[in-house]
Amino acid sequence: MATTAVQRVEHAGGTGHVAEHGHPEHPPTSTGIDHRKMLMWAFLSSDCIFFASLIATYVIYRSRAQEAGVGPYPSEVVDIPYTSISAAVLLFSSLTMVLALAAIQRDDVRGLRVWLTATSLLGTIFLGGQYFEFSEFYQVEGLSLQTNMFGASFFTLTGLHGTHVAIGVIWLVSLLVVSLRGGVSKKDSLNVEIVGLYWHFVDIVWIIIFTLVYLIPYEEGPEGVEAAPEAMLRLMNALPFS
Repeated sequence: MATTAVQRVEHAGGTGHVAEHGHPEHPPTSTGIDHRKMLMWAFLSSDCIFFASLIATYVIYRSRAQEAGVGPYPSEVVDIPYTSISAAVLLFSSLTMVLALAAIQRDDVRGLRVWLTATSLLGTIFLGGQYFEFSEFYQVEGLSLQTNMFGASFFTLTGLHGTHVAIGVIWLVSLLVVSLRGGVSKKDSLNVEIVGLYWHFVDIVWIIIFTLVYLIPYEEGPEGVEAAPEAMLRLMNALPFS
């Protein structure tokens, strides 16, 4: 009977369904990709739709503050040089995340810890910069969610992105703690890769937000935007039957 049990274990190990320490491996999907990775891709796809709706809302309402004549206006509060530094910090964290994954794939646990720490610190620096920027907008410029349409769409879009970054930092720190306790090795590299997918997604979203919110120029105050009734009257006068 003991021989039969041993043969079953050996047979299971030969087919790849029993991993080290007696833990079963995750069965492959029809695509050949681990189901955990597939789940993360599905989540990121839904998050793409979520951020697309937020970005579309911002693009639509970005000039409504000028049209309504209610300040402060985007051109008065946006600080491109300061935010460029924050953006560079976040984008550089993508490199350190890649290095963390490469380290664990070489079974370099020490390198993994170093690069996870660096990525977490860079993400924290970005969040600190965003907190300072929000504080300046609110306390110095008087911009809040209730001030005008620009304030509502700006804080909603960038604030939710910052929340995603904060979740990513917590995830990275948790993985680092598990690594310090000896719970991460080369066979767990997929866990690091999944965290990396989320982190790179957050960075890509910020590139889009940074371009739309900070780099695209704004009209200088309400005088730069034609009032809606005047625009409609001019359009009607230009029609051939008017």
